[in-house]
Amino acid sequence: MKKAIVLLALCISFFFTSCEEVVDVNLDTAPPKLVIEAAINWQKGTTGKQQVVKLTTTTGYFQEVIPTVSNAVIYIKNSQNVQFNFNEIQKTGRYICTNFIPKINETYTLTVISGGNTYTATETLKSVAPITRIEQNNEGGFTGKDIEVRAYYNDPPDEDNFYLYKYVYSNKVTSNFYVDEDKFYQGNEFFSVSEDDELKPGDELEITHYGISKQYYNYMSILVSIASSNVGGPFQSPPATVRGNIINTTDKANYPLGYFSLNESETKKYKIQ
Repeated sequence: MKKAIVLLALCISFFFTSCEEVVDVNLDTAPPKLVIEAAINWQKGTTGKQQVVKLTTTTGYFQEVIPTVSNAVIYIKNSQNVQFNFNEIQKTGRYICTNFIPKINETYTLTVISGGNTYTATETLKSVAPITRIEQNNEGGFTGKDIEVRAYYNDPPDEDNFYLYKYVYSNKVTSNFYVDEDKFYQGNEFFSVSEDDELKPGDELEITHYGISKQYYNYMSILVSIASSNVGGPFQSPPATVRGNIINTTDKANYPLGYFSLNESETKKYKIQ
């Protein structure tokens, strides 16, 4: 009987030991792609003169450091052919312009020259309706028991408008983005709404509304949809590469990632009562 128990213990020990064997996962690798972050944001109440473009590249899944791209030539031209140059700060991959001139409904063209390739994109700077008031509802959400915050604005009549909303919460590390169009409330009062069901008195919110183009609305709709349908867990990959509006005029097959957008925005802060 003792021998049988010892044998059983050895079998169990072997089973669990074998489960701890290290398994090497072979991941597909691909040449790094250029990532262009060119979000020109004109915040209400500012001159909008200082703008930033960031250049990085894609890297391996398990790499913690994102490679930056230096020594690029970056500039933006408006419809009057006025050129705004972006200069790199100390090999950081951050390129800054200090004399940009934002103008609503003006068309701008971005040019990035890097690694022997030229990348271009064209967009129009869109306005945003000002936030008129912020209201708190203590009987909101699906349960009717959550704290809900709404930021109201008056949508301009007789024109199609598209919006990007950003909510930053003091009780969370991640921010919340979602997009909207005025198809069903054109010319009327409407609102953005918080999506945090754990808000409590004392928490602070930073709410930003962006006026965006229809093309950028379509792009962000895809990104938000992918981010919100992450049912496969943290190791799920997007079903497809989301391409932006920036093209490689030197080699079209070697397209970059990222988007060139120009937006007017307004930010308000609110503290939960």
